[in-house]
Amino acid sequence: MKNTTLKWVYLVVLSIIWGSSFILIKKGLVGLTPVQLGSVRIVFTAFFLLIIGWKSLRTIEKASWKWVIISGVLGTGIPVYLFAYAETEIDSSVAAILNSGVPLLTLILGVIIFGARFVKKQLAGILLGLTGAIALILIGSQVNPDQNYWYALLVIFATLLYAINVNIIKRYMQDISAMAIATGNFVFIVIPAILLLANTGFFKAELLANPEVQTSLGYVLVLAILGTAAAKVMFNRLVQISNPVFASSVTYLMPIISVMWGILDGEKFTTLQFVASLVIVTGVYLANAKIKPKLTKKIER
Repeated sequence: MKNTTLKWVYLVVLSIIWGSSFILIKKGLVGLTPVQLGSVRIVFTAFFLLIIGWKSLRTIEKASWKWVIISGVLGTGIPVYLFAYAETEIDSSVAAILNSGVPLLTLILGVIIFGARFVKKQLAGILLGLTGAIALILIGSQVNPDQNYWYALLVIFATLLYAINVNIIKRYMQDISAMAIATGNFVFIVIPAILLLANTGFFKAELLANPEVQTSLGYVLVLAILGTAAAKVMFNRLVQISNPVFASSVTYLMPIISVMWGILDGEKFTTLQFVASLVIVTGVYLANAKIKPKLTKKIER
């Protein structure tokens, strides 16, 4: 399959998988703490990737390992805990919509740090998207006064880390296979995850015998294998065959899937929240505007 077609296949599949991840996190938190959920997710994913991708580690050159490690920490290690903590206070659908800010932050960081070019339409998209995100948080705090919407900042911080990671993959790991990147990421972060997990008392027999904990582990297992391991490999490949902004555009479709799951699970989602979500998605769309040749020359001057 040609890359032009393959990148769209990856985009749709990732949207479905990651769009379902937020409800799986919510269900996993029923029997697990945020630290336990994040750590178990990493351990399950590492175990799965090491089985299928151990040999790929040999292809990573010594000089590239620092970027693989940084990518692992920023792209997975920290965000899994941030999202787990965030969803103890905010709805899974809101977390998914705020996550759609990844392309905006990808563009901003690409311009500021990585020297990417941009046009005025993209700047307008960034401002519009950020306005929508702020509106969504304020509206959500009124719709759900019992929830602490300051936790939404954890999601925004996670999206910032995702955006940095996308640019790093495109800039420094273009020649490393997607499987090698994903496996290398987890080889490093699995050890701290196990230590954190042990510190929570997770391995006590009475805890593991709890039916609620067992059910939550089932949700996290699905989340780890599909939402983290398989999706991580596909996303790394998507970045390599497209560009950082297109790859991060997976967040266009994710909120649709997440909101559907949230509504089915009884979450409140008002018309104003829907409007704020459309503002964010419109901003992301504008931020993805292509740079025309004449505009590129103008910027270069």
